[in-house]
Amino acid sequence: MENNKNNKKNIVKKGYSKIASEDSSCCSCQCGTSDSSEKIAEQIGYSEKDVKKYSSANMGLGCGNPVVLSNIKEGDTVVDLGCGGGFDSFLASEKAGNEGEVIGIDMTEEMINKAKENAKKYNKNNVRFVLGEIERLPLKDKSVDKIISNCVINLSNHKDKVFSEAYRVLKKGGEMYISDIVLLNPLKEEQKDDKDLLVGCVAGALLKKDYLEKIRRVGFKVEILGEDKGISKKQYSGIDLESLKIKAIK
Repeated sequence: MENNKNNKKNIVKKGYSKIASEDSSCCSCQCGTSDSSEKIAEQIGYSEKDVKKYSSANMGLGCGNPVVLSNIKEGDTVVDLGCGGGFDSFLASEKAGNEGEVIGIDMTEEMINKAKENAKKYNKNNVRFVLGEIERLPLKDKSVDKIISNCVINLSNHKDKVFSEAYRVLKKGGEMYISDIVLLNPLKEEQKDDKDLLVGCVAGALLKKDYLEKIRRVGFKVEILGEDKGISKKQYSGIDLESLKIKAIK
């Protein structure tokens, strides 16, 4: 079983390394769509202004906009789980201000390098990017005010560890804002083994009730902020899923 999980992790890692290297959202979380990254970003909740401002960082990989939902305040320390090219990190940095800090975490070296290049391009001195796994955050206990994550946790084989780590690094009263893909009905067996669906944020997704239970189990109080069922037809070829928006409070 563990070997199978490691194999799936390698498939995901290889897939997103390729996306970063090719500068394309092909085989990303938007299965079955030929829409541009700009159009995808606007469909899932980003403003045209934000998309244009950080165009090099927007890779069309998300399923929502956790930053706009967040209560990030000036001076906050914010962690972006699965930061990709840095798009959400840069938007969060505007809320955190010069007295705050945003830390982007990603397991793919190509994504981290891309994010660092973008940080230089956009002169973001209050953002840093760290190579690491969201199941093993390279951060101290109770050191973070807010966490954001956009369509990434579904890719992990150890979601319990992701939520436990998030709980560990958050300060008491800290908040986690998630936009993620959850299933409304079980997948077929052939879908679970589909490599494109795995990289595409579907094959590794949980049923909605199971996803919420895992967050609550580690101690979070959960608020559902939104549910986008329309994303299924727009970007996922009609698979019975939704983009779930969550606020989790420690």
